[in-house]
Amino acid sequence: MHRGKGMKFVGDSRVPSKEFRKPNIPKDYSEYPGKTEAFWPNFLLKEWMIGSVFLIGYLLLTVAHPSPLEGQADPTDTAYIPLPDWYFLFLYQLLKYEFASGPFNVVGAIIIPGLAFGALMLAPFLDRGPERRPSKRPLPTGFMLLAIASIVFLTWESVANHDWEAAARQGEITEEVEIDTADPGYEIYSGAACISCHGDNLEGAVGPTLVGTGLSAEEIAEIAVNGIEKDGAQVMPPSWDGTDEDLQVMTEFIAGLEAE
Repeated sequence: MHRGKGMKFVGDSRVPSKEFRKPNIPKDYSEYPGKTEAFWPNFLLKEWMIGSVFLIGYLLLTVAHPSPLEGQADPTDTAYIPLPDWYFLFLYQLLKYEFASGPFNVVGAIIIPGLAFGALMLAPFLDRGPERRPSKRPLPTGFMLLAIASIVFLTWESVANHDWEAAARQGEITEEVEIDTADPGYEIYSGAACISCHGDNLEGAVGPTLVGTGLSAEEIAEIAVNGIEKDGAQVMPPSWDGTDEDLQVMTEFIAGLEAE
């Protein structure tokens, strides 16, 4: 047999040929039974169901716990105790410390938060290894736990040291009521020491509102004469120094005030 006669060269199958090269197209999902599903309608239906459950739960939460609204802002009220939203409480508490307040406000408001959040830019360079377990990544894990512990501690301190009762009184929304300033009871009230704490229209200032208290005239007179004590402390001192007749007229006037 002559050389090459009756033989056919088929080439090396391990070397891809341009003529037989297949495009880079992923396999159809049907070739992976049990491992995937169609986007429409299976996957999308699940997403809609989860979104609907979350939305209904959120709406129920807003109905059960409405937003804590307060009265109209008064920039002249120096006794007002401000409180930010819960996600800023840790920064609010930070500004209470001496090293971050007063003349050092820039430290607590800009420098420390700027360094903390700017450190996030170093996250990709702290540990570039392939490990995903937290125990195998000590530096990122340690910094993360330190940040979480600091935020939780400062938030807790802010909540624990806030006077919630005073905040509820100062932010209480009182409905408007028409005050008859010509009434003898109001004239006595305006001339007494009560007006400095309860306001010109009895809407409340340092003290609570006197509109719609639900107390009788005798109970109001008892408070005016003897004050109010709570937990052994004098919350409201005795403030009445007039006659019994004037006290009766004033307390009957206050007891008759009802919010519209």
